[in-house]
Amino acid sequence: MTRLIRSLATGDTPSLNYPEVGATRTRPLPAGYHHLHVEVLVGRGRDVFLEAGTAVTTWRMHRASGARIHAESPRAEPGTGVEVSLGLGPLRLTAPCEVVWTVYEEDDRTGFAYGTRQGHPESGEESFVVDLRADGTVWFTVTAFSRPARWYTRAGGPLVPVLQRWYARRLGRTLRKIAAG
Repeated sequence: MTRLIRSLATGDTPSLNYPEVGATRTRPLPAGYHHLHVEVLVGRGRDVFLEAGTAVTTWRMHRASGARIHAESPRAEPGTGVEVSLGLGPLRLTAPCEVVWTVYEEDDRTGFAYGTRQGHPESGEESFVVDLRADGTVWFTVTAFSRPARWYTRAGGPLVPVLQRWYARRLGRTLRKIAAG
C-alpha cells in the first residue's frame, strides 16, 4: 500500500509491465501468455444485472471475496490505480494494477479490466464483465492473459493458473450472492 499512497501523493505512477494493453477487450489474447476465460451464471433480470455491475465496478465483489482493495477512486475508471492483496500476514501477496478500460453500457454490459504494474507477481491483464443476455440471464466473465513476472510465480509453475481459475470462480460465486441480495 505504501507504493500506492506514494504514487497518489506524487503523481508518480508505476508503469504497466506488459505491452498488449487493452487486449482483453479487443481480442485475440496475445500469444506467449497463459489465457483464462471463466463464465459464471449470476442470475436473471435487469435488477440482477444492475446490482452485479455495480458490485464489480465499485470493488465490492473483490472485497466480498476476501481480497483487500486500495483504489484511487470509488469506481473503476481508466487510469485508476488499484492495489489488490490476498492472503494473510507474511503470506499476503500484493498486486499493483491500473484500470486500462471500462464499459458502462446500461442496457447490457458493465465492467472493466486492469493491467499489471511493475511489482505485480504476474504480467498481463484481467477483465471482469457482467452481461445481460437476450434471454434475460446475467453472466459474469473473467478474461485474462498472464505470465510470471517474479521468481515465486515462475517457481509456482502450473499451480499459478489453477489458483487463478479458482479465484475467478470464487469471484463469480461471490457476485451471485451479492446480486441475489
